[in-house]
Amino acid sequence: MQVVDPSTGEKGERYETLSADDVDSKLQLAEGSYEQWRQTPLSHRAELLRRVAEDLRAQKHDFAELMAREMGKPRAQGEGEAEKCAWVCEYYAEHAEAFLAPEPIETDASESYVSYRPLGPIFAIMPWNFPFWQVFRHAAPGLMAGNAIVLKHAENVPGCALALEQIFRDAGFLEGLFTTLLIDREAASRVIADRRIRGVTLTGSTEAGRAVASQAGEHLKKVVLELGGSDPYVVLEDADLDETVAVCAKSRLLNSGQSCIAAKRFIVVEPLRARFEERLVEEMKAATMGHPLEDGTDVGPQARADLRDELHRQVRQSVAKGARVALGGEPAAGPGFFYPPSVLTGVRKGMPAFDEEVFGPVAAVIGADDEEQAIALANDTPYGLGAAVFTEDREKGRAIAEHRLEAGCCFVNGLVKSDPRLPFGGVGESGYGRELARHGIREFVNAKTVWLA
Repeated sequence: MQVVDPSTGEKGERYETLSADDVDSKLQLAEGSYEQWRQTPLSHRAELLRRVAEDLRAQKHDFAELMAREMGKPRAQGEGEAEKCAWVCEYYAEHAEAFLAPEPIETDASESYVSYRPLGPIFAIMPWNFPFWQVFRHAAPGLMAGNAIVLKHAENVPGCALALEQIFRDAGFLEGLFTTLLIDREAASRVIADRRIRGVTLTGSTEAGRAVASQAGEHLKKVVLELGGSDPYVVLEDADLDETVAVCAKSRLLNSGQSCIAAKRFIVVEPLRARFEERLVEEMKAATMGHPLEDGTDVGPQARADLRDELHRQVRQSVAKGARVALGGEPAAGPGFFYPPSVLTGVRKGMPAFDEEVFGPVAAVIGADDEEQAIALANDTPYGLGAAVFTEDREKGRAIAEHRLEAGCCFVNGLVKSDPRLPFGGVGESGYGRELARHGIREFVNAKTVWLA
């Protein structure tokens, strides 16, 4: 595995992938550590997870630099990511015991209840865009539930993958309880099939989700999938324009636009559309693009050259079909894989900017005649991860979010984000299952019925 610095295009450290024998040894170790860990009191699991949180905060500057070198995340955002990982560790250390407590149920038995028991080693296939957070939002609840975690990370962030394993080892977790496998996709398929793996979780593209779900289904393994998104932000006529534009621009530029739940399509009712476009261009233009390790950088490079090129294809083809470039629209000159904040207007169905997930700092503005058409356009997508609506009428916003927008996470007057306290996941081609909150920790457990005469 070859690391390439996305800020310069220069090659960095090279890592060797594991042999089949090495993978077998690590899976054997994971299974053995699980057998011990499942008997470990929750109080001790929580103590170790709190140590992980302390280490994440103590080393957040180093971890942020590692993320910047491998996938281009601006340093301040990398430090924030490490802090968020510490938060999810502390959250589950505090709440896991209540989430996993036996639930008494009245039946014809003298006593009956549901007990939540661990399954075994869980295989986590994770992406590069949030190289720490994506892993921790599965690992923290998974370990507290009593499972072992086997990680196959994205091939462009091997240093992050190994650092994650070291964090858990340094905190005192059993060797093998959190295991990183530096392997390719073919080897990952063999891991899914391995009898020692009891479940699979994937965060990635819809295409990857289909492949993993098929492989896991063949071997009757439980799967959770968090896939792509083309999140709509519906802006109604009575929205506070300044506040709305600030939130929209922030969401579109988060992680240099490389986020499944970043705002992708801005659907604005016509009386407000022209002013929204003007203000959005101003807000996006004000963002500072630069080296991720420089202070003040808002937008770093795209993580890989092929990703930047795919983003530009989507822009070019959308323009060819009638979209207009209001800002940006061309890759930045010079070294690295930079793409500037960009705004496309006149976007409509049939263009890549409407139909596909645009994974970069390109905002697509879509006009709607009225509220009804705006909601219809928002739902006119195979995806269903996140959505937001902006209106001064709080109860109208609530009704639209709860009853009318088809997505797993619907927000009113705020950017869509993940939070340890709330379940996270999508519908449609954005996947199934949930991470975080009570729902996340119960995805990979045996909800066991216990009945006593």
